[in-house]
Amino acid sequence: MARIAGVNIPTNKRVEISLRYIYGIGPKNAKDICESLEIASEKRVNQLTDDEILKIRELIDRDYRVEGDLRREVAMNIKRLMDMACYRGLRHRRGLPVRGQRTHTNARTRKGKAVAVAGKKKVTK
Repeated sequence: MARIAGVNIPTNKRVEISLRYIYGIGPKNAKDICESLEIASEKRVNQLTDDEILKIRELIDRDYRVEGDLRREVAMNIKRLMDMACYRGLRHRRGLPVRGQRTHTNARTRKGKAVAVAGKKKVTK
């Protein structure tokens, strides 16, 4: 099992796909890593030599911000917005959509499970 940037990447998948399991590496970065190290796109992680794994590890440590460092940076950016009390920060603080989505309907992912509100009682005469 290959361990890169503190993440156990799957051994039976292609290298390009397995690298995406690392937070901060998406399709483009994974492809760039494989091309810069001249690793074949159809090669599986379990077919990599120890030397190739070491090269991947060193390249990621040197050129990319991943995992803990990236998570910390994103959290600090959000905290900065909240401390400034700008509109985006207030939306983060209230747990509402930040990027202009509607909230009258939808937005259940951010707002949580719907809570029923009691309506007016009908008066019968």
